[in-house]
Amino acid sequence: MSSPVPPSPPSSMESLILRLHDISAVKFGTFILKSGITSPIYIDLRLIISYPSLLSHISQTLTSSLKSSSVPFDVVCGVPYTALPIATAVSVKEDVPMVMRRKEVKSYGTGKVIEGVVEKGKRCLVVEDLVTSGASVIETVAPLRECGLVVTDAVVLIDREQGGRENLLENGIKLHSLVKLSEMVGVLRRFGKVDEATEKMVLKFLEENKKVAVPKVEGSRKVKMGYRERAALAKNETGRRLYEVMLQKESNLCLAADVGTAAELLDLADKVGHEICMLKTHVDILPDFTPDFGSKLRKIAEKQNFLIFEDRKFADIGNTVTMQYEGGIFRILEWADIVNAHIISGPGIVDGLKLKGLPRGRGLLLLAEMSSAGNLATGDYTAAAFKIAQDHSDFVIGFISVNPASWQGGPDNPAFIHATPGVQMVKGGDALGQQYNTPYSVIFDRGSDIIIVGRGIIKAENPAEAARQYRIEGWNAYLSKCS
Repeated sequence: MSSPVPPSPPSSMESLILRLHDISAVKFGTFILKSGITSPIYIDLRLIISYPSLLSHISQTLTSSLKSSSVPFDVVCGVPYTALPIATAVSVKEDVPMVMRRKEVKSYGTGKVIEGVVEKGKRCLVVEDLVTSGASVIETVAPLRECGLVVTDAVVLIDREQGGRENLLENGIKLHSLVKLSEMVGVLRRFGKVDEATEKMVLKFLEENKKVAVPKVEGSRKVKMGYRERAALAKNETGRRLYEVMLQKESNLCLAADVGTAAELLDLADKVGHEICMLKTHVDILPDFTPDFGSKLRKIAEKQNFLIFEDRKFADIGNTVTMQYEGGIFRILEWADIVNAHIISGPGIVDGLKLKGLPRGRGLLLLAEMSSAGNLATGDYTAAAFKIAQDHSDFVIGFISVNPASWQGGPDNPAFIHATPGVQMVKGGDALGQQYNTPYSVIFDRGSDIIIVGRGIIKAENPAEAARQYRIEGWNAYLSKCS
Protein backbone atom coordinates (compact mmCIF):
# COMPACT_ATOMS: atom_id res chain seq x y z
CA MET A 1 0.00 0.00 0.00
CA SER A 2 1.39 3.41 -0.93
CA SER A 3 2.12 6.05 1.66
CA PRO A 4 -0.26 9.00 1.96
CA VAL A 5 0.86 12.19 0.24
CA PRO A 6 2.87 14.18 2.82
CA PRO A 7 2.21 17.85 3.51
CA SER A 8 4.89 20.11 2.06
CA PRO A 9 6.91 21.59 3.54
CA PRO A 10 6.94 19.92 7.00
CA SER A 11 6.33 22.11 10.05
CA SER A 12 9.05 22.74 12.63
CA MET A 13 7.68 19.98 14.88
CA GLU A 14 7.36 17.55 11.97
CA SER A 15 10.94 18.32 10.91
CA LEU A 16 12.12 17.55 14.45
CA ILE A 17 10.29 14.20 14.45
CA LEU A 18 11.71 13.30 11.05
CA ARG A 19 15.25 14.13 12.18
CA LEU A 20 14.84 11.92 15.24
CA HIS A 21 13.82 9.10 12.92
CA ASP A 22 16.73 9.78 10.58
CA ILE A 23 19.31 9.40 13.38
CA SER A 24 17.63 6.16 14.56
CA ALA A 25 16.39 7.70 17.80
CA VAL A 26 13.01 6.14 16.99
CA LYS A 27 13.17 2.35 16.89
CA PHE A 28 10.52 -0.28 16.19
CA GLY A 29 10.68 -3.85 17.49
CA THR A 30 10.28 -5.42 20.95
CA PHE A 31 11.59 -3.45 23.94
CA ILE A 32 11.20 -3.67 27.74
CA LEU A 33 10.70 -0.22 29.28
CA LYS A 34 11.68 1.00 32.77
CA SER A 35 8.05 0.56 33.81
CA GLY A 36 8.37 -3.17 33.03
CA ILE A 37 5.98 -3.29 30.07
CA THR A 38 6.96 -4.58 26.63
CA SER A 39 6.67 -1.93 23.90
CA PRO A 40 6.79 -2.12 20.06
CA ILE A 41 8.44 1.32 19.92
CA TYR A 42 11.47 2.75 21.70
CA ILE A 43 12.69 6.34 21.76
CA ASP A 44 16.45 6.68 22.37
CA LEU A 45 17.13 10.38 22.86
CA ARG A 46 20.63 9.77 24.24
CA LEU A 47 21.77 10.07 20.63
CA ILE A 48 20.94 13.78 20.39
CA ILE A 49 24.15 14.82 22.19
CA SER A 50 26.01 13.92 18.98
CA TYR A 51 23.81 16.24 16.89
CA PRO A 52 24.20 19.79 18.27
CA SER A 53 21.87 21.39 15.70
CA LEU A 54 19.13 18.91 16.65
CA LEU A 55 19.72 19.55 20.36
CA SER A 56 19.41 23.28 19.68
CA HIS A 57 16.20 22.67 17.71
CA ILE A 58 14.71 20.71 20.64
CA SER A 59 15.63 23.37 23.24
CA GLN A 60 14.24 26.18 21.07
CA THR A 61 10.98 24.29 20.56
CA LEU A 62 10.71 23.63 24.30
CA THR A 63 11.26 27.25 25.30
CA SER A 64 8.82 28.53 22.66
CA SER A 65 6.18 26.14 23.97
CA LEU A 66 6.74 27.28 27.56
CA LYS A 67 6.44 30.95 26.61
CA SER A 68 3.18 30.36 24.76
CA SER A 69 1.84 28.50 27.82
CA SER A 70 3.06 31.22 30.23
CA VAL A 71 4.87 28.75 32.50
CA PRO A 72 6.97 30.74 35.03
CA PHE A 73 10.31 29.37 36.25
CA ASP A 74 13.48 30.69 37.89
CA VAL A 75 15.71 27.64 37.53
CA VAL A 76 15.74 24.41 35.49
CA CYS A 77 16.70 20.85 36.35
CA GLY A 78 17.06 18.02 33.86
CA VAL A 79 16.10 14.48 34.80
CA PRO A 80 19.34 12.46 34.72
CA TYR A 81 20.79 11.53 32.42
CA THR A 82 19.26 11.93 28.96
CA ALA A 83 17.51 15.24 29.72
CA LEU A 84 20.62 16.91 31.17
CA PRO A 85 21.91 18.25 27.81
CA ILE A 86 18.39 19.47 26.95
CA ALA A 87 18.13 21.31 30.27
CA THR A 88 21.61 22.77 29.76
CA ALA A 89 20.64 24.06 26.31
CA VAL A 90 17.46 25.63 27.76
CA SER A 91 19.48 27.20 30.59
CA VAL A 92 21.99 28.75 28.19
CA LYS A 93 19.39 29.92 25.68
CA GLU A 94 17.10 31.50 28.31
CA ASP A 95 19.93 32.66 30.61
CA VAL A 96 18.36 30.99 33.64
CA PRO A 97 20.28 29.06 36.33
CA MET A 98 20.37 25.28 36.33
CA VAL A 99 20.69 22.74 39.12
CA MET A 100 21.47 19.06 38.74
CA ARG A 101 20.18 16.04 40.62
CA ARG A 102 22.71 13.30 41.30
CA LYS A 103 21.41 9.82 40.62
CA GLU A 104 24.09 8.35 42.85
CA VAL A 105 25.03 10.37 45.93
CA LYS A 106 28.79 10.29 46.60
CA SER A 107 30.04 9.14 49.98
CA TYR A 108 32.86 11.72 49.83
CA GLY A 109 33.02 15.47 49.29
CA THR A 110 29.79 17.38 50.01
CA GLY A 111 27.54 14.35 49.53
CA LYS A 112 24.90 16.55 47.93
CA VAL A 113 21.88 15.19 46.05
CA ILE A 114 21.27 18.52 44.28
CA GLU A 115 24.28 20.30 42.78
CA GLY A 116 24.32 24.01 41.98
CA VAL A 117 23.08 27.14 43.77
CA VAL A 118 19.70 26.52 45.42
CA GLU A 119 17.58 29.45 46.59
CA LYS A 120 14.57 28.38 48.65
CA GLY A 121 11.23 29.47 47.24
CA LYS A 122 12.43 29.68 43.63
CA ARG A 123 10.29 27.95 40.99
CA CYS A 124 12.11 25.03 39.39
CA LEU A 125 11.09 23.65 36.00
CA VAL A 126 11.88 19.96 35.52
CA VAL A 127 13.00 19.01 32.00
CA GLU A 128 12.58 15.45 30.72
CA ASP A 129 13.08 13.76 27.34
CA LEU A 130 10.02 11.50 27.42
CA VAL A 131 7.47 10.33 29.98
CA THR A 132 5.79 6.94 30.35
CA SER A 133 4.69 6.51 33.97
CA GLY A 134 6.35 9.70 35.23
CA ALA A 135 8.49 7.79 37.75
CA SER A 136 11.79 9.46 36.78
CA VAL A 137 10.26 12.94 37.09
CA ILE A 138 8.81 12.10 40.52
CA GLU A 139 12.19 10.76 41.68
CA THR A 140 13.80 14.05 40.61
CA VAL A 141 11.14 16.29 42.14
CA ALA A 142 11.44 14.81 45.66
CA PRO A 143 14.98 16.09 46.50
CA LEU A 144 14.31 19.40 44.73
CA ARG A 145 11.36 20.04 47.02
CA GLU A 146 13.30 18.88 50.05
CA CYS A 147 15.87 21.58 49.22
CA GLY A 148 13.14 24.22 49.33
CA LEU A 149 12.52 24.66 45.60
CA VAL A 150 8.92 24.99 44.38
CA VAL A 151 8.19 22.41 41.68
CA THR A 152 4.80 22.47 39.97
CA ASP A 153 5.66 22.01 36.27
CA ALA A 154 7.61 19.60 34.08
CA VAL A 155 8.25 19.92 30.35
CA VAL A 156 8.84 16.87 28.17
CA LEU A 157 9.61 16.36 24.51
CA ILE A 158 7.49 13.20 24.08
CA ASP A 159 4.49 12.01 26.11
CA ARG A 160 4.00 8.27 25.60
CA GLU A 161 0.35 8.70 26.74
CA GLN A 162 0.54 5.88 29.27
CA GLY A 163 -0.53 7.51 32.52
CA GLY A 164 2.46 9.72 33.19
CA ARG A 165 0.46 12.93 32.95
CA GLU A 166 -2.09 11.66 35.50
CA ASN A 167 0.54 10.21 37.85
CA LEU A 168 2.43 13.50 37.87
CA LEU A 169 -0.72 15.53 38.52
CA GLU A 170 -1.39 13.38 41.59
CA ASN A 171 1.99 14.57 42.85
CA GLY A 172 1.23 18.22 42.11
CA ILE A 173 3.14 18.42 38.83
CA LYS A 174 1.58 19.68 35.60
CA LEU A 175 3.08 18.08 32.50
CA HIS A 176 3.72 20.16 29.36
CA SER A 177 4.54 17.99 26.33
CA LEU A 178 5.64 18.99 22.83
CA VAL A 179 4.22 15.93 21.12
CA LYS A 180 2.30 12.77 21.97
CA LEU A 181 3.61 9.41 20.83
CA SER A 182 0.50 8.74 18.72
CA GLU A 183 0.99 12.08 16.97
CA MET A 184 4.65 11.27 16.40
CA VAL A 185 3.87 7.94 14.75
CA GLY A 186 1.21 9.67 12.67
CA VAL A 187 3.81 12.10 11.30
CA LEU A 188 6.15 9.24 10.43
CA ARG A 189 3.32 7.48 8.63
CA ARG A 190 2.31 10.57 6.64
CA PHE A 191 5.88 11.10 5.49
CA GLY A 192 6.33 7.45 4.50
CA LYS A 193 8.78 6.50 7.26
CA VAL A 194 6.60 3.68 8.63
CA ASP A 195 3.88 1.59 7.06
CA GLU A 196 0.22 1.38 8.03
CA ALA A 197 0.66 -1.92 9.88
CA THR A 198 3.36 -0.45 12.13
CA GLU A 199 1.24 2.61 12.90
CA LYS A 200 -1.75 0.41 13.79
CA MET A 201 0.44 -1.82 15.97
CA VAL A 202 1.69 1.16 18.01
CA LEU A 203 -1.77 2.70 18.35
CA LYS A 204 -3.18 -0.65 19.51
CA PHE A 205 -0.37 -0.93 22.06
CA LEU A 206 -1.14 2.56 23.39
CA GLU A 207 -4.85 1.81 23.60
CA GLU A 208 -4.17 -1.34 25.63
CA ASN A 209 -1.62 0.33 27.96
CA LYS A 210 -3.20 3.66 28.84
CA LYS A 211 -2.24 3.55 32.51
CA VAL A 212 1.23 2.46 33.59
CA ALA A 213 1.67 2.55 37.37
CA VAL A 214 4.67 4.26 38.90
CA PRO A 215 7.06 1.45 39.91
CA LYS A 216 7.41 1.11 43.66
CA VAL A 217 10.96 1.55 44.86
CA GLU A 218 11.99 -0.17 48.08
CA GLY A 219 12.24 2.35 50.86
CA SER A 220 10.72 5.16 48.81
CA ARG A 221 7.82 7.31 49.92
CA LYS A 222 5.33 9.51 48.15
CA VAL A 223 6.39 13.10 47.56
CA LYS A 224 4.80 15.35 50.18
CA MET A 225 3.87 18.76 48.83
CA GLY A 226 4.27 21.80 51.06
CA TYR A 227 1.82 24.68 51.34
CA ARG A 228 4.02 26.89 49.12
CA GLU A 229 3.80 24.50 46.16
CA ARG A 230 0.09 23.96 46.68
CA ALA A 231 -0.48 27.71 46.75
CA ALA A 232 0.96 27.84 43.24
CA LEU A 233 -1.67 25.29 42.13
CA ALA A 234 -4.66 27.05 43.69
CA LYS A 235 -7.09 28.37 41.08
CA ASN A 236 -9.03 30.49 43.56
CA GLU A 237 -7.70 33.79 44.89
CA THR A 238 -8.84 33.17 48.47
CA GLY A 239 -7.51 29.62 48.47
CA ARG A 240 -4.12 30.89 47.36
CA ARG A 241 -4.15 33.64 49.99
CA LEU A 242 -5.01 31.15 52.74
CA TYR A 243 -1.89 29.12 51.93
CA GLU A 244 0.18 32.31 51.90
CA VAL A 245 -1.11 33.37 55.33
CA MET A 246 -0.34 29.90 56.70
CA LEU A 247 3.23 30.17 55.45
CA GLN A 248 3.74 33.75 56.65
CA LYS A 249 2.48 33.01 60.16
CA GLU A 250 3.61 29.37 60.35
CA SER A 251 0.08 28.57 61.43
CA ASN A 252 -2.46 26.00 60.28
CA LEU A 253 -4.78 26.84 63.18
CA CYS A 254 -8.38 27.92 62.71
CA LEU A 255 -10.20 29.21 65.80
CA ALA A 256 -13.86 28.17 66.08
CA ALA A 257 -15.11 31.32 67.83
CA ASP A 258 -18.38 29.87 69.13
CA VAL A 259 -18.92 32.39 71.91
CA GLY A 260 -22.13 33.92 73.26
CA THR A 261 -21.97 37.49 71.97
CA ALA A 262 -20.52 39.56 69.14
CA ALA A 263 -18.60 41.62 71.66
CA GLU A 264 -16.91 38.49 73.04
CA LEU A 265 -16.09 37.31 69.53
CA LEU A 266 -14.44 40.57 68.50
CA ASP A 267 -12.43 40.68 71.73
CA LEU A 268 -11.31 37.07 71.33
CA ALA A 269 -10.36 37.62 67.67
CA ASP A 270 -8.11 40.52 68.64
CA LYS A 271 -6.46 38.57 71.46
CA VAL A 272 -5.61 35.38 69.52
CA GLY A 273 -5.59 36.68 65.94
CA HIS A 274 -1.79 36.70 65.70
CA GLU A 275 -1.74 32.91 66.24
CA ILE A 276 -4.35 31.82 63.68
CA CYS A 277 -4.66 31.59 59.91
CA MET A 278 -8.45 31.56 59.94
CA LEU A 279 -11.31 32.47 62.29
CA LYS A 280 -14.57 30.49 62.07
CA THR A 281 -17.82 32.20 63.03
CA HIS A 282 -21.45 31.20 63.58
CA VAL A 283 -22.95 34.63 63.11
CA ASP A 284 -26.53 33.45 63.62
CA ILE A 285 -25.90 32.59 67.31
CA LEU A 286 -24.93 36.16 68.25
CA PRO A 287 -27.82 37.93 70.06
CA ASP A 288 -26.11 41.34 69.89
CA PHE A 289 -25.32 41.23 66.14
CA THR A 290 -25.37 44.64 64.49
CA PRO A 291 -24.88 45.62 60.82
CA ASP A 292 -21.37 46.91 61.53
CA PHE A 293 -20.20 43.56 62.99
CA GLY A 294 -18.71 42.46 59.67
CA SER A 295 -16.68 45.62 59.12
CA LYS A 296 -15.36 45.49 62.70
CA LEU A 297 -14.26 41.88 62.29
CA ARG A 298 -12.63 42.61 58.93
CA LYS A 299 -10.54 45.39 60.48
CA ILE A 300 -9.23 42.93 63.07
CA ALA A 301 -8.60 40.30 60.39
CA GLU A 302 -6.61 42.78 58.28
CA LYS A 303 -4.59 43.90 61.30
CA GLN A 304 -3.86 40.34 62.50
CA ASN A 305 -3.60 38.79 59.00
CA PHE A 306 -6.16 35.98 59.12
CA LEU A 307 -9.11 34.96 56.95
CA ILE A 308 -12.75 34.90 58.06
CA PHE A 309 -14.74 31.69 57.61
CA GLU A 310 -18.49 31.89 58.26
CA ASP A 311 -19.64 28.37 59.11
CA ARG A 312 -23.06 28.92 57.55
CA LYS A 313 -23.47 25.38 56.15
CA PHE A 314 -25.69 26.44 53.26
CA ALA A 315 -27.97 23.57 52.19
CA ASP A 316 -30.83 24.95 50.11
CA ILE A 317 -31.37 25.24 46.36
CA GLY A 318 -29.21 27.60 44.31
CA ASN A 319 -31.61 30.55 44.11
CA THR A 320 -32.29 30.52 47.85
CA VAL A 321 -28.64 30.30 48.93
CA THR A 322 -27.79 33.19 46.59
CA MET A 323 -30.17 35.41 48.59
CA GLN A 324 -29.01 34.01 51.94
CA TYR A 325 -25.38 34.67 51.01
CA GLU A 326 -25.79 38.21 49.75
CA GLY A 327 -28.81 39.54 51.66
CA GLY A 328 -30.69 39.19 54.90
CA ILE A 329 -29.57 40.85 58.08
CA PHE A 330 -26.13 39.19 58.07
CA ARG A 331 -24.96 40.09 54.53
CA ILE A 332 -22.30 37.37 54.76
CA LEU A 333 -20.86 38.02 51.31
CA GLU A 334 -19.62 41.46 52.39
CA TRP A 335 -17.31 40.29 55.18
CA ALA A 336 -16.64 36.52 55.03
CA ASP A 337 -13.71 35.34 52.89
CA ILE A 338 -14.91 31.74 53.02
CA VAL A 339 -18.24 29.99 53.54
CA ASN A 340 -19.22 26.33 53.45
CA ALA A 341 -22.08 24.24 52.10
CA HIS A 342 -23.66 20.81 52.17
CA ILE A 343 -24.15 19.20 48.77
CA ILE A 344 -27.45 17.51 49.67
CA SER A 345 -29.32 19.69 47.16
CA GLY A 346 -26.86 18.90 44.36
CA PRO A 347 -24.34 21.00 42.40
CA GLY A 348 -26.85 23.84 41.96
CA ILE A 349 -25.97 25.07 45.45
CA VAL A 350 -22.40 25.68 44.31
CA ASP A 351 -23.63 27.46 41.17
CA GLY A 352 -25.75 29.79 43.30
CA LEU A 353 -22.99 30.68 45.77
CA LYS A 354 -20.43 30.97 42.99
CA LEU A 355 -22.60 33.45 41.10
CA LYS A 356 -22.11 35.99 43.89
CA GLY A 357 -18.91 34.82 45.56
CA LEU A 358 -16.52 34.31 42.66
CA PRO A 359 -16.66 37.92 41.35
CA ARG A 360 -15.76 39.05 44.90
CA GLY A 361 -12.81 36.65 45.09
CA ARG A 362 -14.45 34.53 47.80
CA GLY A 363 -13.95 30.80 48.36
CA LEU A 364 -16.13 27.82 49.28
CA LEU A 365 -15.50 24.73 51.41
CA LEU A 366 -17.73 21.69 50.87
CA LEU A 367 -18.75 19.52 53.81
CA ALA A 368 -17.38 16.14 52.77
CA GLU A 369 -17.32 14.64 56.27
CA MET A 370 -18.41 15.68 59.76
CA SER A 371 -16.91 15.06 63.18
CA SER A 372 -20.13 14.15 65.04
CA ALA A 373 -20.88 10.52 65.88
CA GLY A 374 -23.43 8.84 63.60
CA ASN A 375 -23.37 11.51 60.89
CA LEU A 376 -24.41 10.53 57.33
CA ALA A 377 -21.66 12.37 55.40
CA THR A 378 -19.80 9.21 54.43
CA GLY A 379 -19.08 6.98 51.43
CA ASP A 380 -20.98 8.03 48.30
CA TYR A 381 -21.80 11.41 49.84
CA THR A 382 -18.11 12.18 50.31
CA ALA A 383 -17.32 10.99 46.78
CA ALA A 384 -20.08 13.22 45.37
CA ALA A 385 -18.67 16.24 47.23
CA PHE A 386 -15.26 15.56 45.73
CA LYS A 387 -16.70 15.33 42.21
CA ILE A 388 -18.55 18.64 42.60
CA ALA A 389 -15.38 20.27 43.91
CA GLN A 390 -13.43 19.10 40.86
CA ASP A 391 -16.08 20.57 38.57
CA HIS A 392 -15.96 23.95 40.36
CA SER A 393 -12.29 24.20 41.36
CA ASP A 394 -12.22 27.92 40.49
CA PHE A 395 -14.53 28.59 43.46
CA VAL A 396 -14.31 25.51 45.72
CA ILE A 397 -11.04 25.69 47.67
CA GLY A 398 -11.40 22.43 49.58
CA PHE A 399 -13.36 20.53 52.19
CA ILE A 400 -14.43 20.20 55.75
CA SER A 401 -13.22 16.65 56.31
CA VAL A 402 -12.35 14.30 59.14
CA ASN A 403 -10.06 11.67 57.66
CA PRO A 404 -9.10 12.66 54.09
CA ALA A 405 -6.32 10.05 54.03
CA SER A 406 -9.04 7.39 53.94
CA TRP A 407 -10.84 8.57 50.81
CA GLN A 408 -9.76 8.74 47.19
CA GLY A 409 -8.73 12.18 46.03
CA GLY A 410 -8.13 13.41 49.59
CA PRO A 411 -4.62 14.67 50.35
CA ASP A 412 -3.44 13.18 47.04
CA ASN A 413 -5.15 16.07 45.21
CA PRO A 414 -3.05 19.14 46.01
CA ALA A 415 -5.57 21.54 44.47
CA PHE A 416 -7.80 21.29 47.56
CA ILE A 417 -7.26 22.14 51.20
CA HIS A 418 -8.72 20.09 54.06
CA ALA A 419 -9.88 21.60 57.35
CA THR A 420 -10.80 19.30 60.24
CA PRO A 421 -12.96 20.25 63.25
CA GLY A 422 -13.03 18.54 66.62
CA VAL A 423 -9.39 19.00 67.61
CA GLN A 424 -8.10 18.97 71.18
CA MET A 425 -4.82 18.06 72.82
CA VAL A 426 -6.26 14.69 73.91
CA LYS A 427 -8.56 12.29 72.05
CA GLY A 428 -12.13 11.78 73.26
CA GLY A 429 -15.68 13.05 72.86
CA ASP A 430 -18.45 14.99 74.57
CA ALA A 431 -21.99 14.16 75.68
CA LEU A 432 -23.45 15.50 72.41
CA GLY A 433 -21.47 13.19 70.13
CA GLN A 434 -18.59 15.47 69.12
CA GLN A 435 -15.43 13.40 68.56
CA TYR A 436 -11.99 14.90 69.25
CA ASN A 437 -8.58 14.14 67.80
CA THR A 438 -5.13 15.59 68.48
CA PRO A 439 -3.38 18.09 66.16
CA TYR A 440 -0.73 15.51 65.24
CA SER A 441 -3.31 12.83 64.47
CA VAL A 442 -5.35 15.17 62.27
CA ILE A 443 -2.42 16.58 60.27
CA PHE A 444 0.08 13.72 60.13
CA ASP A 445 -2.06 10.58 60.32
CA ARG A 446 -5.31 11.72 58.73
CA GLY A 447 -3.79 13.92 56.02
CA SER A 448 -5.61 17.16 56.82
CA ASP A 449 -4.18 20.67 56.47
CA ILE A 450 -5.93 22.90 59.00
CA ILE A 451 -6.94 22.12 62.58
CA ILE A 452 -10.18 23.74 63.77
CA VAL A 453 -10.08 24.28 67.53
CA GLY A 454 -12.91 25.73 69.63
CA ARG A 455 -13.33 24.85 73.27
CA GLY A 456 -9.67 23.96 73.74
CA ILE A 457 -8.89 27.66 73.27
CA ILE A 458 -12.11 29.44 74.28
CA LYS A 459 -12.40 27.65 77.62
CA ALA A 460 -8.69 28.00 78.46
CA GLU A 461 -7.62 30.26 81.29
CA ASN A 462 -5.36 32.08 78.83
CA PRO A 463 -6.85 31.75 75.31
CA ALA A 464 -3.88 33.45 73.61
CA GLU A 465 -1.38 31.05 75.20
CA ALA A 466 -3.60 28.05 74.41
CA ALA A 467 -3.81 29.21 70.80
CA ARG A 468 -0.03 29.49 70.67
CA GLN A 469 0.33 25.90 71.88
CA TYR A 470 -2.17 24.61 69.31
CA ARG A 471 -0.43 26.59 66.55
CA ILE A 472 2.95 25.08 67.45
CA GLU A 473 1.52 21.54 67.66
CA GLY A 474 -0.26 21.89 64.34
CA TRP A 475 2.70 23.40 62.53
CA ASN A 476 5.15 20.82 63.86
CA ALA A 477 2.81 18.06 62.65
CA TYR A 478 2.83 19.69 59.17
CA LEU A 479 6.63 19.87 59.16
CA SER A 480 6.82 16.19 60.17
CA LYS A 481 4.45 15.26 57.35
CA CYS A 482 6.64 17.04 54.81
CA SER A 483 9.96 15.66 56.08
